Amino acid sequence: MAASALRRGLLSTVSKYNKKHTLRILSSVVDSSSGFEVFRPRVQCRACGLSGGVQQRRFMSSRPEGKILETVGVFEAVKQHGKYETGQLFLHSVFGYRGIVLFPWHARLYDRDITPPMAESKPEPPGAHGSKEVKGKTHTYYQVLIDTRDCPHISQRSQTEAVTFLANHDDSRALYAIPGLDYVSHEDILPYNSAEQIPIQHELFERFLTFNPAKSPPFTARDTLKAWQEKNHPWLELSDVHRETTENIRVTVIPFYMGMRWRYCIRLENMGNEVVQLRERHWRIFSLSGTLETVRGRGVVGREPVLSKEQPAFQYSSHVSLQAPSGHMWGTFRIERTDGSHFDVRIPPFSLESNKDDKAPPAGYTF
Repeated sequence: MAASALRRGLLSTVSKYNKKHTLRILSSVVDSSSGFEVFRPRVQCRACGLSGGVQQRRFMSSRPEGKILETVGVFEAVKQHGKYETGQLFLHSVFGYRGIVLFPWHARLYDRDITPPMAESKPEPPGAHGSKEVKGKTHTYYQVLIDTRDCPHISQRSQTEAVTFLANHDDSRALYAIPGLDYVSHEDILPYNSAEQIPIQHELFERFLTFNPAKSPPFTARDTLKAWQEKNHPWLELSDVHRETTENIRVTVIPFYMGMRWRYCIRLENMGNEVVQLRERHWRIFSLSGTLETVRGRGVVGREPVLSKEQPAFQYSSHVSLQAPSGHMWGTFRIERTDGSHFDVRIPPFSLESNKDDKAPPAGYTF
């Protein structure tokens, strides 16, 4: 079963306890005929000693029979206000991976599921579906590192090499990716702490962070991380997030300008109980040069993901080039129900704006 099952169990358990209680993540191993180990996490309150009774399974890679898992860490209170600091360890509440916060981004979230007042709204692009204007609100996202031990177990639900850069200023087709780098919304963070000095396995962990037991969290940014953030800021910066729900399928889009082209990250999430499958995509791409392009195709990034209550989300990234400095994109996903019927899920319209006044895009993976 996907890590999302762990997410649901942990969330339901965490919500039962107040901030006075500390939750420990415990795990045990049982046999599985599939050739994978099945971890049955349970959450135990250290204050009262009660077990949360979480029995959801999490499938991980095969290990020697009988091997016992060690404690991952201790849950901390979820922050309802404020932001998490650099060095905060967390579990992703949807995809279940372990990660660590590098630094925050403050984005404008345009949620089409919320009916806004007329003032301070964002107008629709030319030709987009609907006529509703959407008000943006500030929302916190985080640049994070993913533990490489968890990457194989989420690769079917979320791309772990989705953050890409132009490798050559003169060739918009030449891209390189930084594996295990992600953007995470504030509400997807389940914070925890660990006594380990290197709790996350990633090639950049020790380059970017150093252990400092006097601090909380005990991992502080090295000068390398600060320099990398400053150098790549225009191409990493998350500024706008667009969200819309159709028949319980929520689509979130985050566009990024890379210089000469754009990257966009899309997450589909099934908010209901019905099992559905993405079958087709239909894009409309408008360039300020006056061109309107239509793109149709099967699935997304070569996949036709199933969205169920147990595995509700799928996330991927792709790229687009325009013949002008800016434009807009919008469209639909064709979704199939188990009875063979179909419906279209709207992709919220989003702008593609170039940062013409910024410095040239970074070339190469250097520090």
